[in-house]
Amino acid sequence: MRFFGIVRDVPRTVRLLAFGSFLNGVVSFTFVYLFIYLTGPRGLTVPQAGVIAGVGGIGLVAGNFTGGWFGDHCGHRRMLLTGSLVSGTALATLPVAAMYGVLPLAQYAAGVVRAANAALVAVSVPEGSRRQSFALVRAGSNAAFAVGPPLGALIAAHFSYDWLFVADGLGTLLFAGYASTVLPAHGTAHNRPVREPGAPGLRRELRARPAVLVLLAAILCVDLVYRQQYSTLPVFLSDHGHSAQFYGWLLSINGGLILLLELLAAHALRRRAPLGIVGTGLLLVGLGYAVLIPGAGALFAVTMMASLTAGEILYKTTATAYVADQAPAHAQGRFQSLYAGASISGQVLAPPLGGALYAAAPGLLWPACAVLAGGAGVAVLAVRRPRGPVREEAPGPAPERQAQPG
Repeated sequence: MRFFGIVRDVPRTVRLLAFGSFLNGVVSFTFVYLFIYLTGPRGLTVPQAGVIAGVGGIGLVAGNFTGGWFGDHCGHRRMLLTGSLVSGTALATLPVAAMYGVLPLAQYAAGVVRAANAALVAVSVPEGSRRQSFALVRAGSNAAFAVGPPLGALIAAHFSYDWLFVADGLGTLLFAGYASTVLPAHGTAHNRPVREPGAPGLRRELRARPAVLVLLAAILCVDLVYRQQYSTLPVFLSDHGHSAQFYGWLLSINGGLILLLELLAAHALRRRAPLGIVGTGLLLVGLGYAVLIPGAGALFAVTMMASLTAGEILYKTTATAYVADQAPAHAQGRFQSLYAGASISGQVLAPPLGGALYAAAPGLLWPACAVLAGGAGVAVLAVRRPRGPVREEAPGPAPERQAQPG
C-alpha cells in the first residue's frame, strides 16, 4: 500500500510517461537479439555484425547527448514525438532496408527520445521533488524489460526475427500516438522551449556548477564498469563453470530488487543530500566487482549482484534528479542530455574495453573495475558539500509545473 501511496504523490504527467515507457519498453526487444539476427537471417560475419552493432550503439549515445539540445530549442514534447516517429518508421522498415544506414538512424532517434523523456519528467516536477518521479519512470522501463525479451523470443520462434523489428517499430509508433494524446499540445512547458535572452551558454552554466561536472565524469566512468555485467561477466562465469541459466537468474535478482525497492528507497531518502547517496551507490558498484576478485563461486556471484543492485538503486535515480535540480530552466534539456549520454556510454565502451582487458589479463579486470568505480564514488563524495546551500528534497506531493513564458 505504501508503494501505491508514493505513486499517487507523483504528478499525473509523470505517471502517464512511466506507463508509456512501460508500453514502449515491452516491444523494445530488438537490441537483445540484434547480434543473433545479423549473424543468422542476415547472413553477416561476426566482424560485420560487430561493426553494425557498434555503429548503432554510437548512434544511440549521440542521440542521448544531442536530444536535449533540440528540446531546449524546439520543445521536449516535439522532440519526443519526432524521435519516436523516426525510430519507429526506421525499425519497421529495417528488414528490407540497408542495415548500415537505417539502424544507426533508428538508434539515434531512440537516443533523442530517451533524452526528451528525461527532460519532460524534469519540467513536469518542481525542483526538489524529482527523485520519486524518475524512480517511477525507471520502474516502468525495468518492468518492461522483464516482459519484452521473452515476448521477443516467442515472436522469433513462431514467426521470424524480421517480425521483431516490425513489432518494435509499430510499438514505437503507437507510443508516439499515446504520447501525443497524454502530453498537452499547447500552453505547457512540455512543448514550449524556455527562452531567456542573454542567458549564459552551456559551458558557462557548467563551469558555475563544478559538482555537476564531477558527477558527469563519475557517471561516465562507472557506466563503463556497471555494464560489464552484460559483456564480460557472462564470459567470466562461463569460464568458471556456471551455466547461462545461472547468469539469467543473476539478472533476475537485479531486476526484481530494483522493481521492489527503488521507488521506496527514493521516497525514504528524499530528504538526504543527493551527492552523498550517489557517492555511496558508486562505491557499492565498485564493491560488487571487488567481491569477484577472490573467486567465482555462486555465493560470490550472488553477493556481487546484490551489491551492484544496491548501488544502482542508490545512484541512478538520485543522480538524474540532482542534475535536473541543478539545471537552469533554459538549459534543462541539455543538462539531461549530458547525463543521459554519460549514463549510457558504457553500452558502447564496456564491451570492447572490458573484453580486451579480460583477454589480455583476466585477473586484472575486476580489480580495475573496483578501482574505477570506487574512485568515481570518492570523487562525488569529495564535492558533496558545495559552497552554496544544498538543495534538499521537499516532502509531500508535487504539483504540476506550470508553463514557462515562451
